[in-house]
Amino acid sequence: MDDNNNALLELIQERGRLVCQIRAVKEQLGLPMHDPRRQQEMIDELVASNTGPYPARTIRKLFTEIHNASVALMEERAESELIVGRTRGRGDHVVEVAGQAIGTKPFYIAGPCAVESFDQLDRTAAGLAAQGVRLLRAGAFKPRTSPYSFQGLGLGGLRILREVGDRYHMGIVSEVVDPRLVEEVADIVDVLQVGCRNMFSYELLKEAGRTHKPVLLKRSFSATIDEWLQAAEYIALQGNEDVILCERGIRTFERRTRNTLDISAVPLVRSMSRLPVVVDVSHAAGRRDLLPALSRAAFAAGAHGVMIEVHHNPAVARSDAEQQLSLAEFAELMAEVADWVPCAPKPLRRPSDANMIPVPVESGAVSEEAVQ
Repeated sequence: MDDNNNALLELIQERGRLVCQIRAVKEQLGLPMHDPRRQQEMIDELVASNTGPYPARTIRKLFTEIHNASVALMEERAESELIVGRTRGRGDHVVEVAGQAIGTKPFYIAGPCAVESFDQLDRTAAGLAAQGVRLLRAGAFKPRTSPYSFQGLGLGGLRILREVGDRYHMGIVSEVVDPRLVEEVADIVDVLQVGCRNMFSYELLKEAGRTHKPVLLKRSFSATIDEWLQAAEYIALQGNEDVILCERGIRTFERRTRNTLDISAVPLVRSMSRLPVVVDVSHAAGRRDLLPALSRAAFAAGAHGVMIEVHHNPAVARSDAEQQLSLAEFAELMAEVADWVPCAPKPLRRPSDANMIPVPVESGAVSEEAVQ
């Protein structure tokens, strides 16, 4: 019986090796991996040749499972085969955004949860530019749990974001939620954000990939690391490898924070993928008092950047007020994080002066007078 089992095992493995050869041919010819007609023909022939003692239904069931396993083997990709994987022999991937080389040195992406008005965004962006922040985030399309909550200003909000970003020479990051709007949004922003609720929206991922604009891909609050990387692979398969992975916390039984920041995901995904990794500490915590500690942890764990929500007056913010920092609080956070983690970006101005809003200058840099 042992000899028989070992012979069956070797035959099954030999079938698997043959399947891998077939996969290579099908990929070259552009053929689908699964051919249900051919599967049915093979199983029917086996049933017709069956002489017992196993009945036909058992033969059909056994070979259906073998065939399904073969199709899975053809469709699966090992980590070493992923475009976004690390073991293809290529080094870290650097994403160029508005003159910034993401993946080379630590950086902040900062801005309010949502675009609420030109004045709100302009005042916030001016303060952030004075601290050296070069990437401005703000939502124009806001997927909310309640349909009665503020949903954002839509394309009008994106145009405000673009105008303010240009005014302070900042790259802009904003979320797209509808595959039909991807091209239109991509014409305005520098980085397309795919939010956690849409990480599994594969048609949206494909459309984002086709734009060849950088994509910031947030991990879903229910996604495994492998599912997150496979979502990035959907984008890369469209010829767009400019993907930035964003850890933003996962949903657990804990209720003291909005989500549970999976800080172990940072070194883990960096060991598995070539892509830059950032951490959205605001959505992980859901409360501003934890943001300095989580930012320190993110940079210390190897994150390339930290995404953080900042509003010139959080008390009047139309969404997520409790997790947004004021400009002074953000400057204090930068100083504290830089003291603990030497590689972290340092503030350009004293925290006590962070309420001073600089006037935009034509050169693109904040004036020395405003900084001092």
